[in-house]
Amino acid sequence: MFYVVGTPIGNLEDITFRAIKVLKEVDYIFAEDTRVTKKLLSHYEIEKTVYQYHEHNKLHQITNIINLLKDEKKIALVTDAGTPCISDPGFELVNEILKAGIKVVGIPGASSIVTGASISGLDMRRMAYEGFLPKKKGRQTLFNKLKEEERTIVILESPNRILKTLKDIKDYLGERYVVITRELTKIYEEIIRGTVSEIIEKLEEKPIKGEIVLFIRAINDDGVYLKTIKTE
Repeated sequence: MFYVVGTPIGNLEDITFRAIKVLKEVDYIFAEDTRVTKKLLSHYEIEKTVYQYHEHNKLHQITNIINLLKDEKKIALVTDAGTPCISDPGFELVNEILKAGIKVVGIPGASSIVTGASISGLDMRRMAYEGFLPKKKGRQTLFNKLKEEERTIVILESPNRILKTLKDIKDYLGERYVVITRELTKIYEEIIRGTVSEIIEKLEEKPIKGEIVLFIRAINDDGVYLKTIKTE
């Protein structure tokens, strides 16, 4: 059995009972960064062997993992934070395991994308998830494609590139309304809302740190805001 296990995105208490149970029961855990995972395991007093699975060793590890599964071992895959196989390595591994006829089970957990979406105040009934943008090659092409996107756009970004991305949004998509959610579930969790120009001005005066999820309001969304209901 192969488990894809969601882990906390910040606050260590944001993990399910089922996830803890699975991590205790499996024979091996494969993680993007073993140091991060060992801290989580230590917090919940789980003693387990942890091996690396990342972008640079995935081809070698896919063969190893499938062989272990065929030997009837139980294995869990985790990422540094959140749900594996979305913006982190893993989908190739899951694909090969399924092709081998081995059962894959998803253990739901925290997600910065869904958490940020839920507190953004934007219409998230339809969204276009782009993950991390290309740093150079293909970046302009992608922004040109996003010009006509009618869904709320969701982007993952780092603090050292957020200003560049906001300026690119203004240049390619125009004066759009955006929402930044950062450091979700952590002490310095913050929501920043406004037009691209307003946010650029704020961040030029006071840069931000931490993991960022950026939401760009859809071009056909005029903003749906509830009016205050007066009660007697």
